[in-house]
Amino acid sequence: MTNQNSNETPNDVSLIQELSEAAESTKKALGQRVIGQQDVIEHLLIALLAKGHALFVGVPGLAKTLLIQTLAEVLDLDFNRIQFTPDLMPSDVTGTDVLEQDDDGRRSFRFVKGPIFTNLLLADEINRTPPKTQAALLQAMQEFQVTASGATHSIGQPFHVFATQNPIEQEGTYPLPEAQMDRFMFMLDVGYPSEQDEIEIVRSTTGEERPQLAKVLTPEKILQYQELVRRVPVAENVVHYAVGLTRATRPASCGEHLSEELAGRIREFVSFGAGPRASQYLVLGAKARAALQGRSTPSVEDIRHIAVIVLAHRVVTNFHAEASGVSSSDLVREVVQGFKPNG
Repeated sequence: MTNQNSNETPNDVSLIQELSEAAESTKKALGQRVIGQQDVIEHLLIALLAKGHALFVGVPGLAKTLLIQTLAEVLDLDFNRIQFTPDLMPSDVTGTDVLEQDDDGRRSFRFVKGPIFTNLLLADEINRTPPKTQAALLQAMQEFQVTASGATHSIGQPFHVFATQNPIEQEGTYPLPEAQMDRFMFMLDVGYPSEQDEIEIVRSTTGEERPQLAKVLTPEKILQYQELVRRVPVAENVVHYAVGLTRATRPASCGEHLSEELAGRIREFVSFGAGPRASQYLVLGAKARAALQGRSTPSVEDIRHIAVIVLAHRVVTNFHAEASGVSSSDLVREVVQGFKPNG
């Protein structure tokens, strides 16, 4: 069995242990403000280490915004928040050129950077703004730069977009197009807290003011850990598993790894399966999860753990699926359960 990324350095083993300890410290710090949501926090850290973006879906009041703000505070990241509304313009996101006049009367344009120029951008209720404004995020999310008036402006790293979406009150909203959904590494469903967690939330938020949080990491350290995750070696069978799982969501190739019955359901309900970016994020996410847990290489179980949050928003179901009450998440769970690796 061969491994990829043979450029791993001897110091990487100790760095992985350091990263794992820092992640535990980060979780503890977040836990002082955010009660419960342990899976969401873990997936948020995986996305951060894998240089990914995440889309949070949940009803109001589940601490989505608080979690992202607290993460920026604990990691000492520059943070900006944009409340997406129907009248928001692309220049409100990226920035705009302003005309200035110097003391000699000469006029020139100067680019004034928008809120996208930050380390951590919270795009709040991203589906409430028209597609033209939503698209203002696309280049930055993929290329870490913004082009305005023919000039390209780089965005400093680390740079992450964490967006929120309200699954209710869909009147007047603009669903994200598939091209933009594909830019998000994860789509995370934020559910209601348990009864015990909700009791603790009420206690902690109706008492005396909470203390300030200590900084756990720095942007420079985060970049070092992101580079480390890229160097984590991965076995060939894990890569093949990730690619096979992605191909199993596509009607044209699902028969390669699924039973005839399950492949029939994919062909019946799916218009388009996940693309190659899903395979890339499955492997990167598995590497990041392994490093978070202090392991030097990921396993197939790491792929399975993140499969639904990587694949579901990339699988486009048809009208028949909607009429039958079958969601893309349901289908991906079936694929993960019924997947048969080659060999």
